[in-house]
Amino acid sequence: MKKILAICGPTASGKTALAVECARLLDGEIVSCDALLVYRGLNIGTAKPTEEERRGIPHHLIDVADPTENFSVSDFERLALGAVEDILSRGKTPILCGGTGFYLNAVLFSHAFGHAPADRSVREKYERIAEEQGREALHAILAEVDRESAEKLHCNDVKRVVRALEIYELTGKKKSDQHDSDLPRYPFEAFCFRYPREELYRRIERRVDAMMEAGLVEEVEDLIASGVPENALCMQGIGYKEVVEGLKNHDLQSTMSDIIKKNTRNYAKRQETFFKKMPNLHGMEPSSPEKAAQEVIKLYGCE
Repeated sequence: MKKILAICGPTASGKTALAVECARLLDGEIVSCDALLVYRGLNIGTAKPTEEERRGIPHHLIDVADPTENFSVSDFERLALGAVEDILSRGKTPILCGGTGFYLNAVLFSHAFGHAPADRSVREKYERIAEEQGREALHAILAEVDRESAEKLHCNDVKRVVRALEIYELTGKKKSDQHDSDLPRYPFEAFCFRYPREELYRRIERRVDAMMEAGLVEEVEDLIASGVPENALCMQGIGYKEVVEGLKNHDLQSTMSDIIKKNTRNYAKRQETFFKKMPNLHGMEPSSPEKAAQEVIKLYGCE
């Protein structure tokens, strides 16, 4: 089986340009693993790659959901696995690219939860809580009984949050105490740039400045005017939630920008922590996409 190639790492680290260059050299297609790029109309605040930046390389899992939808990890997993299988069936190389770690993991691994039982009625009970009270409320319930599992699972990963609660209710034991395992679906190699912290922060600040100049505030205003609720899942992304709050409080754009930069820096630190634990990860010194892609090819191999 052809290996999967994963380009990951924190925001503003140059993932897209590197993935495009690798796709060009490997006759590959890119599967985006970003929680916000799935939404149509969210372009500036997501740094969605333009047609020019894509350089003719097919990109999957971009613009597949309306901004009013609550697009879940399960939705992503279903569509992304279909895209990967389609790419493989045509003899091309799937290249996963993104900074949403639990989206990457949803493609790369299937999850086995030991020998814990299952009960449809229990599962449906927690699914109703997620639907009626919200995903954050469901995640808070898990945090009360199994903090370790809650820290590993994002509130948007409803399927696995429900499963963790199901395990606890049926066995009286935490999912984190079960003999779980992540089973690789495909052979893969992962790559990321490792920037000195201050340099990464400067890149983040330049990106946020560029977003504000490109019209991020106007993009959010247009989304709201088109009927996207302020509490929609897509509007909870960094960049969008700060602008929504700023518009409500009549804050200056400079204030919004500072808050977005701070929250993005904090997010980047969490991303770095997450990806350090990824198997088969190769850290690379920052360089041009062309030079870095040559290094990736050497380490990745062809098959």
